[in-house]
Amino acid sequence: DVQLQASGGGLVQAGGSLRLSCEASGFTFDDYAIGWFRQAPGKEREGVSCISTNDALTRYADSVKGRFTISSDNAKNTVFLQMDSLKPEDTAVYFCAALNRGSFHYSAGCDPPLYYYWGQGTLVTVSS
Repeated sequence: DVQLQASGGGLVQAGGSLRLSCEASGFTFDDYAIGWFRQAPGKEREGVSCISTNDALTRYADSVKGRFTISSDNAKNTVFLQMDSLKPEDTAVYFCAALNRGSFHYSAGCDPPLYYYWGQGTLVTVSS
C-alpha cells in the first residue's frame, strides 16, 4: 500500500523554526516528486514547496521563498521541509503528497489537484 507519513508539526512562536518530515512507502521513491501543501481554516489548500526526488529540482511558493527549504533523503524515502522565520500566517495543516516525475516536469508550481497520493496532515501553529 502507498503511504505518506507526515510528521514534525507543533506549536512555535513567530520567528521560530520547525522541520517537517514526509516518509514514503509503497512506491518507487525516485520516480516521484513530493510536494508539501497547507490548508488553513476557511482557505483552499495551497502548494508550499515540491521537489523531484530524482534530480532535486525544487519549487517554492512566493510566500515561503527564502524561509523554507525542501530536501530529499532518497536512502530513507523521506522528504523534509525546513521552515525558518515562521509567521502566524504559516499556521495551517501541512500535507505531503506524491506525483509521478514526468507529470512534475511538465507542470509548473506545486498544484494540489495534480498530486494523487496524499498523506495525513500535521498541524503547524505559529503564535504571535
